[in-house]
Amino acid sequence: MTHQTTAAPNGAHERPAPSRLAGVVARRAAGWNVDGPNFGLLKLQMPFWNLLMDHYFRMEMDGFHRIPEDPALLVGVHSGGALTMDAWTLALQWYRRFGRGRVLHPTAHDVLMAAPGLGDYFRAMGVIPPTVEAMSAAFEAGHDVVLWPGGEQDAMRSWRKRDQVVLAGRKGFVRFAIRQGVPIVPVASVGGADTVFVLSEGRFLARWSGLGPHLRGATLPIIAGFPFPLALEILPMHLPLPAKIRTELLDPIDPGDDPDLAEDDAHVDRVYRDVEAALQAGMDRLASRRSMPVFG
Repeated sequence: MTHQTTAAPNGAHERPAPSRLAGVVARRAAGWNVDGPNFGLLKLQMPFWNLLMDHYFRMEMDGFHRIPEDPALLVGVHSGGALTMDAWTLALQWYRRFGRGRVLHPTAHDVLMAAPGLGDYFRAMGVIPPTVEAMSAAFEAGHDVVLWPGGEQDAMRSWRKRDQVVLAGRKGFVRFAIRQGVPIVPVASVGGADTVFVLSEGRFLARWSGLGPHLRGATLPIIAGFPFPLALEILPMHLPLPAKIRTELLDPIDPGDDPDLAEDDAHVDRVYRDVEAALQAGMDRLASRRSMPVFG
């Protein structure tokens, strides 16, 4: 089932009116499907990804026993610039756990979905845009979805805020979960921010250059990493460092399934704060086990 993306609001926030460049990005990002990943391609890659997860990132992931039987909306934070290894490894660990039996659709920013080669690869891996249309189709197919409401403001957050939850005040995911009648599963993760060092989020640069609105983002981050000690990252400009990643699936939060609750701002705010608090508590707990950056 293949679709084209629309100007509908995504699962995290309302999108601004697109500029001409943003329109090009949106068109290039179009063409998603919810058939699931290309399992043949996924199986072929898994020896490589298993090696990275187990030995390069030394990943620890817990909490699968908390996943509800029915499809759920996973909500978390991700970091590491344009290559969010904490997000990608979550999806791979999910496949390693459930195989073909339970499909998880990651979501990705239009700029990544539109990138030549990278966007095609994402679509082959079951990635969809964070739009109401795409995520609704995934749930209709009986699949799970993972969303990072903070988007680029989360992924590109400064290294100094590496253990801070950034949902950017975007509460659309709460309204979406209510209307879909699905639970929210918070996903806490630390270590992704150590795969590349975001020295500056580049908010002034995004405004000054005028590129922020065109690229549907508020940041143009300046990073320090490998192979470039200093770079401006719009598309991936680094190879991730071997940081230790710790991820935990937390207790589900029931946002309610009465559609009227989606219009109740006080209720939406309360659920948003519950998700934010659960994520921060989980990240604090995981961060307390870190002895030093990168090495974990």
